[in-house]
Amino acid sequence: MSRLHIDWTRCDGHGACAELLPELLGVDEWGFPVSRSGERDPEVPPALLSRARHAQNSCPLMALILVGPT
Repeated sequence: MSRLHIDWTRCDGHGACAELLPELLGVDEWGFPVSRSGERDPEVPPALLSRARHAQNSCPLMALILVGPT
């Protein structure tokens, strides 16, 4: 299964990923994404894989990375 990794050296807290993938990501008080599951790199269920790819491709700073089988 794929995991969604956030590269914190790139992330600026735009929040677009959380808007596009609210099932997996929320935002903290500063607008930075946080995993809803509490995992550092949350698992992406197969049903959300295409939306996770879209969120990855939409990140303005390329801070989202899908890891594992895609």
